[in-house]
Amino acid sequence: MDILLTHGYFLYEDPHELQVMKPYPPLGMLYVSSHLKAKGFDVQVFDTTFNSWDAFEQHMRAVRPPLVGIYTNLMTKQRVLQMLPLFRELGSRVVLGGPEPPHYAEEYLAAGADIVAVGEGELTLEELIPHVTQHDMRGLQEIRGIVYRDDDGGIVRTGPRAQIPNLGAQPWPDREAIDLERYLETWHTHHGVRSVSLITARGCPYTCTWCSHSVFGETHRRRSVEDVVNEVAWLAEHYRPDQLWYADDVFTINRRWFLQYAAALKARGLRIPFECISRADRIDEAVADALAEMGCYRLWIGAESGSQRILDAMKRKADIADVQAKTKLLQARGIQVGMFIMLGYDGEDVSDIEATVDHLKKSNPDVFLTTVAYPIKGTKYHEAVDDRVYSGLHWEQRTDRDLGVQGRYSAEFYDHATRWMVSEVTLHRLRQAGSRDFARMARLAVNAQRGRRGMRRTQNQRDTGAGIDPAGRGWDAGQRATEAW
Repeated sequence: MDILLTHGYFLYEDPHELQVMKPYPPLGMLYVSSHLKAKGFDVQVFDTTFNSWDAFEQHMRAVRPPLVGIYTNLMTKQRVLQMLPLFRELGSRVVLGGPEPPHYAEEYLAAGADIVAVGEGELTLEELIPHVTQHDMRGLQEIRGIVYRDDDGGIVRTGPRAQIPNLGAQPWPDREAIDLERYLETWHTHHGVRSVSLITARGCPYTCTWCSHSVFGETHRRRSVEDVVNEVAWLAEHYRPDQLWYADDVFTINRRWFLQYAAALKARGLRIPFECISRADRIDEAVADALAEMGCYRLWIGAESGSQRILDAMKRKADIADVQAKTKLLQARGIQVGMFIMLGYDGEDVSDIEATVDHLKKSNPDVFLTTVAYPIKGTKYHEAVDDRVYSGLHWEQRTDRDLGVQGRYSAEFYDHATRWMVSEVTLHRLRQAGSRDFARMARLAVNAQRGRRGMRRTQNQRDTGAGIDPAGRGWDAGQRATEAW
């Protein structure tokens, strides 16, 4: 074995996912695996998703891998930190990749990692594996895209590694290295459908200040239409999915490519229902028609706020009226619309939250998820509030989700605001639909009133840094499914 790849996400330790039960494998790690195998390396993958820690430790002690690559994000940080002493005991060299380690490289190296890979991992590991095998940690300064400690204990950051220019030449994710059927069975057991994920591109060129670009940068590189269609055909033949999840940051970003892709799927007789994420400004009537014909049943829009002032502060480059119009455009074609809403962005006041509730009522998405903004290190948002960021926990005990921002409304205020928003918007939807579920509507009205009263009562309370701001409800802003090595 040349390298063992793993990722540290244990589904049965995740209370939120145990309620949702919509797991997908880490595509980034599987892309790294397929690339390395294509180059002739002996690669083993240990998928922790459905495993226990005991099974993981037992396997590692049995195989004693010489080199380990661990995909790391803020959700898996604590388990990854627990892995490092184990691999140190076994004599394994450890390389960490993913969106989390580059901005905390010194801390991860101090915790026991040997090397942090910055950016995409395929080319870096292709060069790193034979080097470590032959020279161990000597001469690493010649390898681009890594951070490590030199013989004197100093931190060395080598120059940036160029990104893979032609994604169409890359092999598809190494799904056969894991028990993908377990994912499909889990989906089917809990939701009645078999769902498979894929990506058609890497990176997002937009400038949203809270979003992490630590892996793919601000570029946008797209696979060829033919390559993606061939992958969908292969997935249909091998796994018989009932639906797909296009995990791109902005699936319809390139209008010409997207319409060509829709036509190519139709020509091959491939129509598999799917869910995706996009932006309102990348949707017009032709794109909406193609989405519907392809089988899109839900499209998620990062609406974030109903306040144009806040959207502009986020550098979202989005228009509220356009979001509302495109929501109705999609719904008219039978496509559900989901929205991500972010409260607590720097400078937000009550009038901005009121504008967001009004926006949700006017746009009437089929579902929306809320989060309280948290500053991910390395983002423009973190830079802007860096002098006010705090945490009452040591680095090893926390993630960026636990970071508070002094001066904004208190965590209690945002609990009340979320309660008001969800209850008020749901009540409005039921009224507009002519619902006669008066008991439920009465409960929602009471909850909305309580939330509103709580907001008024806590409006003058500001986050002083005396406690932890429990941010992050429902989704990980900036660290989405496409974030790989």
